[in-house]
Formats: sequence, structure tokens, C-alpha cells
Amino acid sequence: MAIRPIPQIIATEIGASVGQVAAAVELLDGGATVPFIARYRKEVTGGLDDTQLRTLAERLVYLRELQARREAIVSSITEQGKMTDELARAIAGVVTKAELEDLYLPYKPKRRTKAMIARELGLQGLYDAVLADRSADPMVLAGGYVREGVADAKAALEGARDILAEGLSEDAGLLGRLREHMKKVGVLSAKVVAGKEAEGEKFRDYFAHQEPWGLAPSHRVLAMLRGQNEGMLSVDLEVDAEAPKGESPCERACGAVLRAEGRGPGDKWLREAAAWAFRIKIRTSLVLDLMGELREKAEAEAIRVFARNLKDLLLAAPAGAKATLGVDPGIRTGCKLAVVDATGKVLATDTIYPFQPKNDVRGATATLARLVVAHGVKLIAIGNGTASRETEKLVADMLALLPGEKPAKVVVSEAGASVYSASELAAQEFPELDVSLRGAVSIARRLQDPLAELVKIEPKAIGVGQYQHDVDQGRLGKSLGEVVEDAVNAVGVELNTASAPLLSRVSGLSEGLARAIVAHRDANGPFRSRKELLKVARLGPKAFEQAAGFLRIRDGAEPLDASSVHPEAYDVARKIVASCGRDIRSLMGDAGALKALNPRAFVDEKFGLPTVQDILSELEKPGRDPRPEFKTATFTEGVEEIKDLKVGMLLEGTVTNVAAFGAFVDVGVHQDGLVHVSQLADRFVKDPHEVVKAGDVVKVRVVEVDVARKRIALTMKKDGGASAVPSSERGAPKDRHVRGAMSAAPKSVGGGAFDALRDKFKR
Repeated sequence: MAIRPIPQIIATEIGASVGQVAAAVELLDGGATVPFIARYRKEVTGGLDDTQLRTLAERLVYLRELQARREAIVSSITEQGKMTDELARAIAGVVTKAELEDLYLPYKPKRRTKAMIARELGLQGLYDAVLADRSADPMVLAGGYVREGVADAKAALEGARDILAEGLSEDAGLLGRLREHMKKVGVLSAKVVAGKEAEGEKFRDYFAHQEPWGLAPSHRVLAMLRGQNEGMLSVDLEVDAEAPKGESPCERACGAVLRAEGRGPGDKWLREAAAWAFRIKIRTSLVLDLMGELREKAEAEAIRVFARNLKDLLLAAPAGAKATLGVDPGIRTGCKLAVVDATGKVLATDTIYPFQPKNDVRGATATLARLVVAHGVKLIAIGNGTASRETEKLVADMLALLPGEKPAKVVVSEAGASVYSASELAAQEFPELDVSLRGAVSIARRLQDPLAELVKIEPKAIGVGQYQHDVDQGRLGKSLGEVVEDAVNAVGVELNTASAPLLSRVSGLSEGLARAIVAHRDANGPFRSRKELLKVARLGPKAFEQAAGFLRIRDGAEPLDASSVHPEAYDVARKIVASCGRDIRSLMGDAGALKALNPRAFVDEKFGLPTVQDILSELEKPGRDPRPEFKTATFTEGVEEIKDLKVGMLLEGTVTNVAAFGAFVDVGVHQDGLVHVSQLADRFVKDPHEVVKAGDVVKVRVVEVDVARKRIALTMKKDGGASAVPSSERGAPKDRHVRGAMSAAPKSVGGGAFDALRDKFKR
């Protein structure tokens, strides 16, 4: 059987043609990045999007590893002189690594096994004799094999059974059938470890839990596995638990391989030995495999959820280039303040102590007012950590004293700010600033431009994941890195102001090249054109090709450098401009004139219709930002702690995290509430991301509050129990405070903390 070509396999999986996949593979192998291919090689790939390309790249690695392993196995079996046409066809036909390893089991070099020892003692003959004559009593046959090393007939039969068990455990066809059966009927079971009831309270939902293996969602699987890792739970896969010994479908399937359906003593012994082989040897191996597969699936889903949330957070609306005061709240150590200008440059820093033990409210208010007035502050970013609401009230009271137009105050997530503050990067950027003051700078900047600031932080520290510390950290890091790369390149980067960490995420630029660009900029002044990038040390034509289209230069020598039009296509853009008889600067942004053109008139042998259409769109809105317009949520005055919440309250909040079972919403009480998937809309919702994403501003109603366990149940349904809401609490709150879309990350997503709430809402 011929092995299916890799492009053919991938084409089927991503819904593309073989030619499209082959073209994309050639580009990837040539060093092109996914963002570059998706944006600037649409003609070559037939318009494959970034999602298809990411899947393609991932599958390409897997299938190439599979092929390399296949070749190694074929070589090994051939060298042993055991390759047959049938085996070669089977190896050629496998599509997963697990199937391949099943076929290789009988030929895989192994340590000395019980079956090997039995064969060395001549007990293969006994096993063959039982198979040959089912009417003979196996115990009688075994008597003829008692010798040195074989104490008695019972020991001889045990040796024959070891040979039988090894044969069954290396039968690829049998293993495949057993694996599929166990997937269909297997029940994932979790139980509390005796004596761990109090210590493992957070896993209480799983103290006596069962659900089908194939239906267990990612978050529950990871919660159970975490409980097992912490020694609080025992987790197992139960299969045919109710079947009598020797009568389960799996045990019967093992006996069927030996054709032991008869009534002779040999048949009976073979059935019993086959059932023993399944229980003692095969089941354990398959359970390990299936639990590994379940963990892998759960991790993949958790990583997918984290990646999607991270993308939403990175692409959150920027408040814009305005002078901003960042406030990092604190009680004993004071609130750290930092003012940055419209470009993010630090203008001033200070520390105030409005809370215990100093209680210097007057001095704190005066300092805040002085900084706002002196630097023309337009935005005040308040971190959402300890004392956030108290600090927000302090700022509100200060603003009430100011005449004229007042800055907008926005509470933003400070997740990861402390990680950045203590990093080597922050030390290089602000060597003169105290670590705590660096955090205030980061808070201010992430309000101005979330993407530009968050790329400086390890993605895992941003805190929008689901069991992020329980998954494969290598896979998680790779996935999140791709998300950051896609987000940065979707928005584009201002070449003359971008930091090295931001530049390093641009297609084609490594960390070393990013630092070289910044060094060149510092030494020679701002870049006047994209072409000047080629003067940067070690930045060659290939890196320029990959990066140039994603870098912006505003007010430079070449107007097109401010757009996403790639330099390689400038001639096409100029033809478009020439056809209008206009200056390029006057034409850019004139939608009416551009829409009147026929894109096909500018197609040539190098650039097809997709590229021309992209150029026209870009000329229409040059350098447009794909991120949404900045919005803020509002908080109800007087609702500052979880104990202030009452069932029926209608609140506004910001979605901080979206998990498989629902969405977490920050309503301003330092503990995110859960909107279970069943409560997200007045219709069936399969995937919460269909309805909400991280950063969305939503209206929710309080359904249940558990102060002791810090659990808040919310609903977004329109009926939402409105009849139970007291009339005094209906309508808009009397006083509201602004809160930004860059809101708090959930305080805890791990463990079984929210499962009880989730289960209350099950339909």
C-alpha cells in the first residue's frame, strides 16, 4: 500500500486543495512566516488564512515526525529479517503514532520478559500443545514440562500463560479494537483518597465522580488530574465494571483471538488465560494510553482556550496616545504613581499613602491633582489589585475637586505587571526606577496600548488561562507565542517608537534583530523609510521581505510606508494612483475615488486580484487599526466587596476570561463571577466564545452569592430572574465609575472552585 503524500492528508483536513497545501509547505520550508504568507502570498496559496496555515504548519511537523518514525521502524524490522508484504502495507497505512507503535510492538527490542524466560525453559511447546489439542487437560500436558527451572505443572502453565499474554499484548489488531471499545464504554472515575477529605476540600465535586471517558470536558479532566497529582483524588478508567469476571467484552475479545469458543478443557484454560492477560497486562497498558490521550486532549483544549483569550486581550481596544497617570494601588507600602506622555515616556513618579497606617488622604489628593494638572493627564489607569476600589474612590474624589474637563479613570488588569517589573527587560528599560514604580508605568502604558505593553510579559503570566500550570508548558509556550505573533502582525508596528520586545514579534525579526533595529534607531535617529532597514546590521533581504509590510513609518519620505502595502507591491500602488491623476497623499483615504476603480485592471503576472484588492482597501483606510473602539464598563457605587452583592442585582462588568464552561466577569468586588455557558444567552450555546470574549463589557444579574467560598453566580439571560428583583434595585445605578475593557484577570480558575456553580446551572 502506498503512503499518502503529506500535502494530500493535510489538504483533506483543512478543506484545501493539494496544490494550495504544497505551495504553503514550500513557503514555510523557505523560511516564510505564517503572518507573511497569510497577508502577502494569497495568490500562491489560493487564499489560505492564518488559521488554516497554523493548522497546516502543526500537522506538517506531526506527519513528518510520523514518516521519520515509520522509516526507522521499517528499517529495524527489515534488518531483523521479519518484514512481510502484509506488515509493510499495514505500516504504510497507519495515520497516527499510536497505531504505528502498536504494529512495532512485537519487533521492538525489549528487556528480558517473563515470556522470554518461559520460552528459554521450553514452555513454548506447552502453549503450542494446548492450542493444538483443546480436548486434552492442560494440567496433564504441563506435567511433561516439569524440569530444572520449572518446579511443577502449575509453574509450567504459568509460563505458558506469560507467552500467551505477551502475544495478545502485541497483537495490533486486537489492541485497536480494545482501545476503541474502551473509548466508547469507559467511565472516568474519581474518588477522594481516604483521610484527605478536609485537605482536599477544593476538589469536593470529585470526591465520588463518574462520567463517560469520551464526554469528559477539558476543565473537569484537568481538575481531576490536578487532584490526583496533589494526592487528594484517585482517578481511574473503569471498563465493563459490572460484567462478571471473564465475561467482559474485552476479555471475550482476547479469547476470540485464540478461537477458544469450545467446551474442551484447553478452550477453558485459554479463555481464563486470555481474561487474565487483559486484566493484568493489557488493561493497564491501554488505560495508561487512554488516560494519556485524555490528558492530551484536555491540555489541547485548555491551550486553545488560553490562546483565544490571550488573542482577545492583546487585541483589546487601545485608549490611545494620551498622557496617562498609572496608579498601582497599595495599602501599607502606599500607592505608586507614574505619569507617561502620549508616547509612553515616563515624565514623573511618586508614592502616596492614603490608607493605613499613614492615612494621608489630603496629601495623596494634592499629589494626584498636581500630577494631573502639571502634565495634562487625560487618562488615569488604576490597577485592579489590593485596595483598587478604595484607590478608585480616592481618584474620583480628587477629580471632583478639579475644574473644567476631567481625565477619564479606568481600572485595568495588573496581571503580570509584577512579573514585568522584576524582569531584566524592565531593569534595562528603567534602571533608575524602583521595581514597584515600574509596575505603575506598565499599568499606564497597557491602558494606552495593551498590545505594545503586554508583549513584554511572559504570556503565561497574563492570567487568562484555564489550568495553565497543569498543561505541557512547551506546547503552551509555542501556542501563545504564535498568538502574540499573529496579534502583533495583524495590528502592525510603528517602527520609530516600538520597543525591542514588540519588534521581536514582527514577522521575520528575531530578538537579536529587534535589538539591532533599536540600536540603529538610537544611534542614527528615526527611520525615514522602510528601505533604511537594510542598513541595520545583520538584517538581510529575507528578513526585510518578511518584516517590511508589518512595520509602519508615519510622516516619512514614502507615504506608502505608513500603510500595510508591502514594498514589493509599491509599483502596483503607484499605477493605481497614476490612473486617478492624483497625488498619493491626497488619494489615500478617498474611498469614493478608490471604489470607482476596477481592481482587475491592475492585475499582472506577479500580483493577482487578492493583492490588488488588499492594496485598494489599504489606500482607502491607510494604516487602519483592526482593533475595536475603546469602551469602558461601569461599576455600581457601593458595590465594592462580595458581601455587597445581593441576588437580583443588575450590574455591568468586564469579561476577564472565557472557559469551556462559561465566562468570568469582573463586577468590581475583587472576585470574578461565573456566567455558566447555560446562562450566557436565551438560546442554546455550545461554545461560550460564540457569545463573549475577553474584554467585552456585559450586563449581568446576580443569581447566587457564597461569601464564605467566594463564589458568585451570574446570568446574562434577559429574564434572569427579573421578577425577583426588588423595585428599588431596578434600573440604572445612581452613581457609576468607569472601568476599562482591560479588566481584571480571574483570581482563580484552577481546581474545582467553580464547578459547583457550574453544575447548579446544568440543564
